[in-house]
Amino acid sequence: MNILTIPARNIRRKPAKTLLLLLVFTLGVMSIVTLYQVSLVVGHNFEKKLTAFGANIVISPVRETLNIGYGGFQMGEMLVDFTYLPEEETVAAIRAIGLKDRISAVAPKLVTMARVGAEAVAVVGVRWPEERGIKSYWAAVGRFPEHEGEVLVGSKVSARMGLAEGSKTTLLGREFTVSGTLYETGSDDDTVILMDLTALQQLMDKPGATSFIEVAALCAGCPIEDIVAQLRGQLPGTEVKALQHIVNQRMASVHFIRNLALAVSLVILVTAGAMVGLSMLSAVNERKKDIGILRSLGFGKGQVFAIFCLEAGFIGMLAGLIGYLAGFAASFKVLELLALGEGITPSFSFVQLLAVSLFFGLVTVAAALYPSWKGAGIEPSAALVAL
Repeated sequence: MNILTIPARNIRRKPAKTLLLLLVFTLGVMSIVTLYQVSLVVGHNFEKKLTAFGANIVISPVRETLNIGYGGFQMGEMLVDFTYLPEEETVAAIRAIGLKDRISAVAPKLVTMARVGAEAVAVVGVRWPEERGIKSYWAAVGRFPEHEGEVLVGSKVSARMGLAEGSKTTLLGREFTVSGTLYETGSDDDTVILMDLTALQQLMDKPGATSFIEVAALCAGCPIEDIVAQLRGQLPGTEVKALQHIVNQRMASVHFIRNLALAVSLVILVTAGAMVGLSMLSAVNERKKDIGILRSLGFGKGQVFAIFCLEAGFIGMLAGLIGYLAGFAASFKVLELLALGEGITPSFSFVQLLAVSLFFGLVTVAAALYPSWKGAGIEPSAALVAL
């Protein structure tokens, strides 16, 4: 009989009570693990959906501007040297950074001015799959362009120039068909005409050229500054800007989900820990006679204290082990019921399993510290009075 075998015997003495305590704590661990796994998947999916509302990084050539004025006449800022980004090389460099798995979409653009009759209008060349990937909120009267001979017209341009679905218009010497008009977005998209990027490159005689590239990056797993730094290292001679207000809005949304899960988990953890503490306190009161016998046999206060702590720690570690496995399995069902998985599933980790088991073992030990201290302080003479 020693401090390692006594806790196991004490647990077996009252199996119903032990199983009930184990069940309650396991359910608490299961709930926490389920919340954690679900919050990770939901946070990741939520951030991916937010990238559909625009890019958060803009890459453009470094351009020098000069404020021109002469004789009191101000001409404003003018570009000293206008350069373009090579599309293929730049996109390949973006996709080659160390954090490339955090890049959700890369949307190159070429911008120029054109005239429709007497009206001047901005024309933007885009890659339609990539552009619609970061702007899924777009909706059109008509349809989106399906080939190079079609354009999409912003709402303000449509109203100003009378362009509608099916209209013909000439841009840069070539006739195009308006396949649709964008519903008002409240952004710069309302004031431009959008067409296929290759078609605009051909009209401008600038094959492979882009004015700037928008990048939608997932930044929950790492700081956006790390992604920007790697892009700058891969693309010297370019200007890489993070749109911090967009990043902050997305991160605030993701953090809210995770903080909510953390708050609920803490409540569950405190409640489960309190139940362990009350159960161990009850066990101490029930075992005063046993404590007296142990003390009379030469067990010191530290040994009695260790017996109760080991008993609680064993229950906590077992509950952590079972609870993690049950919580991991339950997270799949929760995501299925809420239709939140969308192809992303929780990831199992043996390291997490061991860490959870050890952590909850320590939690139960911490919850049992006061009852264990109280039991260790019982004197043999006082405990044996009841014999």
